[in-house]
Amino acid sequence: MRRLVLFDIDGTLVRGGPAKGAFEQAMRETFGTTGDVQNTSFAGKTDPQIARELLEGAGFGAEEIDRGLERLWPRYLRLLEERLPGRPMEVLPGVHELLDALRPIEDVALGLLTGNIEGGARLKLGSARLWERFRFGSYGSDHEDRDRLPAIALRRAAEVWGRSFDPCDAIVIGDTPRDIACGQAGGARTLGVATGRYGAHELVACGADHVLPDLRATEDVLAWIAA
Repeated sequence: MRRLVLFDIDGTLVRGGPAKGAFEQAMRETFGTTGDVQNTSFAGKTDPQIARELLEGAGFGAEEIDRGLERLWPRYLRLLEERLPGRPMEVLPGVHELLDALRPIEDVALGLLTGNIEGGARLKLGSARLWERFRFGSYGSDHEDRDRLPAIALRRAAEVWGRSFDPCDAIVIGDTPRDIACGQAGGARTLGVATGRYGAHELVACGADHVLPDLRATEDVLAWIAA
């Protein structure tokens, strides 16, 4: 295998769903507050980073946050699982077609690189019938700092496929500047897709190696990956 393609989840593969509401309720049940959730951007951050930023803003100390996070995530996953049947994630245009085209290519390996904790990623993609498309991932539950996730992804890919991957073998596909920065920090090539809250010009400005409006141009994406 010569290429390791790592996909972000929210805004890249899927959108919508009940995750934010589930997270806010879990925060209230665990900490008694959501913090300033209305004025805090979740885009491109890991779930633990989001929770910590909200709680620090509400005056919580580091030790209190760490203790509470152990209770927060099981509650969040329970609430998310309860709500997803009524509001499953919506698969974004071109995703099924691209994954179908990538699957039979012998020198391409597919994985996830996401700020979601692993259980949240599984539930979200499971509701969209995408979870089984990926043999491994690197998640917000692996490290709070998203820039540390590419190295974890490379190690996991080596375990799954029995060969090492250099950072330059990897391609990170995402919809936010933080996705792009994460890929750059890990030495990977980056493909920005303007399917979230950021436009193509913003993804270009943050240094993405290539930018597309979405993933519908399957042949163009395949050609760029192979380049």
